[in-house]
Amino acid sequence: MRHLISPMDLSVKEIESLLDLAGSIIDHPAAFAHKCEGKQLATLFFEPSTRTRLSFESAMLGLGGQVLGFSSASSSSTAKGETVSDTIRVVSSYADIIAMRHPKDGAAAAAARVSRCPIINAGDGGHHHPTQTLTDLLTIRRLKGRLDHLTIGLCGDLKFGRTVHSLIKAMCRYEGVRFILVSPQELRLPDHDLQALREGGFDFVEDPSLENTIGEMDVLYMTRIQGERFADKAEYERLKDSYILDMAKMALAKRDMIVLHPLPRVNEIAVEVDEDPRAKYFDQVLFGKYVRMALILKLLGLNDPHFTEETVPGPLEGAQTVPGLHCCNDRCITVAEPTQKSLFRTVDGHHVCAYCDHAAN
Repeated sequence: MRHLISPMDLSVKEIESLLDLAGSIIDHPAAFAHKCEGKQLATLFFEPSTRTRLSFESAMLGLGGQVLGFSSASSSSTAKGETVSDTIRVVSSYADIIAMRHPKDGAAAAAARVSRCPIINAGDGGHHHPTQTLTDLLTIRRLKGRLDHLTIGLCGDLKFGRTVHSLIKAMCRYEGVRFILVSPQELRLPDHDLQALREGGFDFVEDPSLENTIGEMDVLYMTRIQGERFADKAEYERLKDSYILDMAKMALAKRDMIVLHPLPRVNEIAVEVDEDPRAKYFDQVLFGKYVRMALILKLLGLNDPHFTEETVPGPLEGAQTVPGLHCCNDRCITVAEPTQKSLFRTVDGHHVCAYCDHAAN
């Protein structure tokens, strides 16, 4: 049984295979219309979502399968105090595959630890969003023709943006990729991610000005300043309109640059940009449906049985308890649910939480 918790759970070869399958579904949808007959997808969304949840449901229905689940924590037994682990133990008895979104980092790994069926991480706090990353990769490959030798600009909330974290990790696996990180000082990419880029020898620059850097980009990935991630609402109000992409800025960009956004947007992309042929964020939404169709088929072993036979370490495999240690990330599932067993890995001589990858103390 395979899960998808992080983009790094898939090899480059497996990613290419997924993107190839998604391309086949785009070109020949009728050939896949009955592949999941008799199968059920559970969509467990403990956090509000429109695109991701409906994309998963549309994907499963497009494959001939069925869907069950809930769209908010308030409509689940979580409202009564049930833990993630107990919810997953129950729902995995009903479904063949689960897509889950949760506001706490590491919740998907906790789910995979106890599930009887494959878990797809549809976003866990500010940690990972692997199916959005696959969507981004498919969009870039279809529109730019390649995933290597590109300059990728990431603009906005790089601190809390799980889509940003996942995309950077995925793109680091391709040759000749350069990153331009555009954000306010307060929303810079986390230090441990910056350190990983430095230690890996990856080409990147940080610059607070979009105007100064947009002309170098092949892809501009805009992100929303996420009010729900701020403890201090005054700080959110101060930062929320830090970057607004308009036609004046687009005039500084390459003629073949593409603009992506994981959506929803607020003010960070002016509506006038929608008419520019380089604006591809709504195409990106459609590509998301097809890549999720491909992923469901792969994890259920309905297209490529060998995919599910790969020996891949589980999300918590090799992690251990360490007496006296706890995760220092207040957004971690082990902090939110103290009954969740704390587990740690040793990275460069330091203990990190196996659920959320933050330092322990």
